[in-house]
Order: sequence, then structure tokens, then C-alpha cells
Amino acid sequence: MSARFSTLGLALPGQSVIHRAPLWAKYLVVLMVGILALVWREPAVAAVLTGVTVLLFALAGRLVLRAWAAPLRMLWWMFAILGAHQWWLASSGGADPLGGALRAFAVLGGMFAALQAARLLLLTTPSSVLLDGLTWAFGPLRYIGGSPETASLTVNVMLRSVPAIAQSAADVSDAAKARGLGRNPLALAGPVVVSAIDYAHRTGDALAARGLTDHDSEDQPG
Repeated sequence: MSARFSTLGLALPGQSVIHRAPLWAKYLVVLMVGILALVWREPAVAAVLTGVTVLLFALAGRLVLRAWAAPLRMLWWMFAILGAHQWWLASSGGADPLGGALRAFAVLGGMFAALQAARLLLLTTPSSVLLDGLTWAFGPLRYIGGSPETASLTVNVMLRSVPAIAQSAADVSDAAKARGLGRNPLALAGPVVVSAIDYAHRTGDALAARGLTDHDSEDQPG
């Protein structure tokens, strides 16, 4: 998997103070950034929170810091659409163009800071530690007949699936360009969906082989 997709959610090695911080402290940072961004939707707050994420990424080491801008490089079009939408909403509500732009920055900046705080947790925490933490967090499920281990494993598989499917989409896009098909969405959608289904089957088989699901028994009638 290429480095640009590994930065979406897989941990990067390191011995920084951020890497060695307890899991609860990292979750607390994610929670605090999210609450501040949600409650105080102001440009200054968004700018400060974004600056704090840069500082935290820097404290996590050069390798993690280089991953800070990955969402901007890969998802700039989505931020542009959201920014235009927020500006239009503010302008429709009577704000002048500058006020609309500041409003859009406040919303998107806070959202981006919260996203970066969550990414920092993923980039500096091994999957095994995340899995243990999620299992503990899902502990109350036992009281209603649920399985905390299965719930935490589901979240972990989901996090690993995002960069895997993104890598698959990039591979299909590269292959289409090599055949002169360009970036036709209709030509890319089919292979990406097939690849995603294949990835899901391989993941399910791997989990069943380790006795973590009842996949085999469900496949056998009677």
C-alpha cells in the first residue's frame, strides 16, 4: 500500500511523547477539539484548533508531521464544495461576502481540526492498543447480550478498509489511464466495487479462519 493511503488511518512507527501517551489522553484530545469546534464556531477558534493540531503532529515526529497535509491533498475538492456551500448559506442569511467566507472558514476549520485530532490518534496508536481500548469502551454491550470483542473488531476492520479501498480505487484509475479510458466514473465504478467486495470476502474468510465469526456455518445450509 502506498504511503499516501497509509496515512489515512494506519499507525506510523515512533517513540515520541504523543506515541507514548495513554489512549484515554488521546481520546480526550479528540473529544475536546470536537466539542470546542462544535460549540464555538468562530474563525479564531478554528484557526487556533488547527494550529494546535499542527503542533501535536510536530510533537509526534517528522514522519507524522509529513502526514498532516494528506487530507488537503486528497480531499481538497470535498473541502472546496463544503466551503462553497457554507459561504452560500451564510450569504443567503444576509452576510456580506467577507462575512460568508469567515463563516465558511469557521465551520470547515473546526471540522478539519477535529478530523486531524482523530487522525493523530490513529497515526500514533498501534491497532492492538486501539482494539483493546475499543473492547473496553464497548464493555456495556455485555449487559444487553452483545459482544464487545466483535464490536471493537468491526470498528478496527472498518478503519483498515478505508485505505485499502482507496488504494484499490487508485490502482483502477491508473490502469484505466494506461488504457486511455481517462477518469470516466462509470468505467471506474465497476472494478472498484468488485475489488471492494473481494476485499470484504477475503477479510471475512480471514476472520472465520481465526474463529472470530460464524461465517462458515452461515454458508452451509441445514
